[in-house]
Amino acid sequence: MTIHNSADYQATTNDSIEETLGGRQKRSVDIIFAIISITALTPIMLLLTVLILILDGGPAVISHERIGRGGSKFGCLKFRTMIKNGEDVLRAYLEENPDAQKEWAQSQKLTNDPRVTKIGRVLRKTSIDELPQIFNILIGDMSFVGPRPIVYEEIKKYGPAFLDYRKTRPGLTGAWQISGRNDIAYADRVELDKSYVNNWSLGLDMRIILKTLPAVIKAKGVY
Repeated sequence: MTIHNSADYQATTNDSIEETLGGRQKRSVDIIFAIISITALTPIMLLLTVLILILDGGPAVISHERIGRGGSKFGCLKFRTMIKNGEDVLRAYLEENPDAQKEWAQSQKLTNDPRVTKIGRVLRKTSIDELPQIFNILIGDMSFVGPRPIVYEEIKKYGPAFLDYRKTRPGLTGAWQISGRNDIAYADRVELDKSYVNNWSLGLDMRIILKTLPAVIKAKGVY
């Protein structure tokens, strides 16, 4: 089933939803590790909050609408890495740069994004900007491992595979993150997500988590 517009999207969200991928086993692991992570990382997150406020003003943490389990919308938390008038700057930049338009249309990403702040580039390079998503995991919006959270406009890029995407919670890390991130074509990313859902096991989650730190250190495909 290919999803082309909001009506098609609404139809998918109204369909009966299978039990969430991994069930209670996966959710229990998420809760335990989220509590441990929040306890250990709160001092670092507080320090980063103060640093962002000093260098770029508030807010330090933003909530951006993403599509989650069952096609529902949720606020995905991140440390702010962009200037406040980012949408206006992006619009003007794309109008002036045809190559950037093509890149944005293909991946919803830019190699040289004019909206990113100086400290934001560091946070993105190290993936530290995503630490607040641990709270998304704790409350059940996300999982430690799963597909990358997508925005509404990306649903059509998934086509029939969106039905696989919506069976699970989006992940803080996942097959895409350990396989090259933005260096991977969007169609390949969709296939990685589909394969993850169809071959899930707790062991697979553990292997992805173990590969995440080396991937973060290499920072391949991060911008």
